[in-house]
Amino acid sequence: MNINMPTSLAGGRYQLGQLVGRGGMAEVHVALDTRLGRTVAVKIMRADFANDKIFLERFRREAHSVAQMNNPNIVNIYDSGEEVVATETGQTEHLPYLVMEYVKGQTLRDILKVNGALSQRDAEQVMMGVLNALEYSHRMGIIHRDIKPGNIMISEQGVVKVMDFGIARALDDSAATMTQSQGVVGTAQYLSPEQARGESVDMRSDLYSAGCVLYEMLTGRPPFTGDSAVAIAYQHVSEVATPPSSVVPGLPKMWDSICAKAMAKDRQNRYATASEFKNDLLTFMNGGVPMAAAFNPLTDLTNMKARKQAEMDANTVAMTPAGETAATQAFNPVTGQFEAVPNPQNGVSTKTRAEQRAEAAKARKKKQIIIGSVVGGLVALLVILGVFFMLNKSDSTADMVEVPDFTATANISEARVEEQLAAKGLKLDAREDSDSSKPKGTITKQNPRGGKKVAKGSTVSVWFSTGPQSVAVPDVSNKSQDDAKSILEAAGFKVGNVRTVDNASIEKDKVVSTDPAANSKQTKGTIITLYISSGMTQIPDNLIGQPKDSAIEQLKQAGLTQITIENEYSDSIASGAVTRVDPGVGSTVEAGTAVTIWVSTGKQQVSVPSVVGMSYANAKSLLESYGFQVTVSGPEDGTVTGMSPTAGTQSDSGATITLNTKSSNTNNEGNPGGNTDGNNNGGNTGGSTSGGTTN
Repeated sequence: MNINMPTSLAGGRYQLGQLVGRGGMAEVHVALDTRLGRTVAVKIMRADFANDKIFLERFRREAHSVAQMNNPNIVNIYDSGEEVVATETGQTEHLPYLVMEYVKGQTLRDILKVNGALSQRDAEQVMMGVLNALEYSHRMGIIHRDIKPGNIMISEQGVVKVMDFGIARALDDSAATMTQSQGVVGTAQYLSPEQARGESVDMRSDLYSAGCVLYEMLTGRPPFTGDSAVAIAYQHVSEVATPPSSVVPGLPKMWDSICAKAMAKDRQNRYATASEFKNDLLTFMNGGVPMAAAFNPLTDLTNMKARKQAEMDANTVAMTPAGETAATQAFNPVTGQFEAVPNPQNGVSTKTRAEQRAEAAKARKKKQIIIGSVVGGLVALLVILGVFFMLNKSDSTADMVEVPDFTATANISEARVEEQLAAKGLKLDAREDSDSSKPKGTITKQNPRGGKKVAKGSTVSVWFSTGPQSVAVPDVSNKSQDDAKSILEAAGFKVGNVRTVDNASIEKDKVVSTDPAANSKQTKGTIITLYISSGMTQIPDNLIGQPKDSAIEQLKQAGLTQITIENEYSDSIASGAVTRVDPGVGSTVEAGTAVTIWVSTGKQQVSVPSVVGMSYANAKSLLESYGFQVTVSGPEDGTVTGMSPTAGTQSDSGATITLNTKSSNTNNEGNPGGNTDGNNNGGNTGGSTSGGTTN
């Protein structure tokens, strides 16, 4: 069934983001709660389970189980609902969803997959968080029933969060034995024996699963593995897990006892509560002796099998009607159970019911005697082996010496190392470390490690640095930051500062260059600075006045190839050169931004108008309105008699026009002594001056 997944829920309140997880029945998206302005996780049931009543009930049970709990180690549920969505056929379906606390981090499963086994301290801290959550949920009457690394989140701040209460049940509900139709719930590698057998579960079933998780954190692998879930479930019922200290040499054996008690086959021998489990962990990590120290997993398995067999025998006798015989029991090595075999007398028993009971009681007593003898023999054998080991250990103690720790000593010579080893009866195997970036002669490692006890006469290998080697810096341009770091570190370099630079020719967040530069020879251990592209670039700031082709080339080198060219007149920029740019020079822009440049066509050409015969004042005003400059040759109050350039000539806007002028008073022509201003004393001898008369 194909459904068009919505982009928001609850009338737009929850805006769905990217998919962050996918499980067996649901998908988890990061989302924004627009009403409260917070980031949440939304768990939406997969469309193919929308009509499955079993999965719907499980989904709703999770909301009901967690909604009533409030604990820092349990992922909170804020809201729930059902969204009406349309299918491709036009029908509508109801998809239930849960709105949960968004935990930014990783699941314990992913951490173990990448890093393997955790340190003892980290394993203890994670398990304390899990047990805090179980202690609270059990107090609230809820059994989780599916504790596993995939349901344990570790936030970026190191907070442990237990999630997915999808198959959780109330204590009174879980007390009922599961039927075959219900099926066995849980995950095979972390399944308690009673869950595997389809029996009733209680809070100790969660503690068994928690023990399996602790085992995997310490060893890096689950306690039981197999080709199928059935094979793994069989091991949970019938086999004892390999002790963690046998998987991880050097791990304290007390972890064997703690894991074994948590994973006891008989739940009566397990920790009774999460609080008991926590106290044992704290006692051990603080140097005390936990209650699990006295636990024997072999005795637990043997007693559990005996008790189960006794229950089967009792049930067989109780269920046999009067006058009928109980079927003979024989052990089946394939199933690990006692099973009925055909009566050799065709099902007709000649013994009375009382005789059958007496024989059954006698057989049980005989079996208990055999089991007790076997257990007693095993205990005696272990005691003998322990005494033998202690005797041999005491005999050999005098021949054991502690290896000095040379890696913690600075500037110690090879001769001095050999001298110190010889003083303890040990031999030196000096080796060269050509991959070290430390100064020549520095000790980089040793085997056996410092502090370990070895027999006298043993050889200790010590590596001395040959000094940093000069190698070429790898070219990591166009690589991602993580890839570049891996390549440089593999070549023996260290990555220091990471700086962002504008470079549109390199994709955003990819490496532009390094300092020291690629292919330059540098000693191993040199710190390399990475320059990462911001995806931005800068308009060159020297384009104005440059020839068009030169400006275009510079723009392309800056990663800007969408260039539009426009022309315009310019009085100040020579023809063919850039007059202006948009976006402006020096601007920072994104890669691919379109750029427009204007190119000068030179000064604008203007036709010179004719002003001959006009007064100088009028001629000057007209020419200046055309954009020309004006100079005059002659009186400024005269009339224009000529001009240069001549009228009709094409000239640059702003060019200078020279005007020739003559006086506008024609009576004075050819009479330099004539009258001016009425009477001229020098032009008429004997005439009047100032109105007077000369005799």
